[in-house]
Amino acid sequence: MGSNETLIEEGSGNVFADLGFPNPEEHLSKAKLVRAIGITIKTRGLSQKEAAELLGIDQPKVSKLLRGHYQGYSSDRLLNFLNLLGQDVVITILPVAAGQPQLGQISVAIGN
Repeated sequence: MGSNETLIEEGSGNVFADLGFPNPEEHLSKAKLVRAIGITIKTRGLSQKEAAELLGIDQPKVSKLLRGHYQGYSSDRLLNFLNLLGQDVVITILPVAAGQPQLGQISVAIGN
């Protein structure tokens, strides 16, 4: 490889797995939940202070959460935050497809 060539490696679709984080699926699903919280706050036109009042936490915690600092928050609590913001949360359990690894996946889809 010449000195001017750039090596590009295709990611797996989960940056947390690519970076070697433990429990990358959990990190990714929580990040998606936080993204949904942020989208909901923005869509509703709420200030961070107003969102904090609805969520029962203080404004600095909302700010940190929206900047990706979700450590210390369980998935259940993040789902509850979405409910408190007026969002329905639907959880669908599906069997692992034949021929796929037996370990299931967790995914979060944000609807309109």
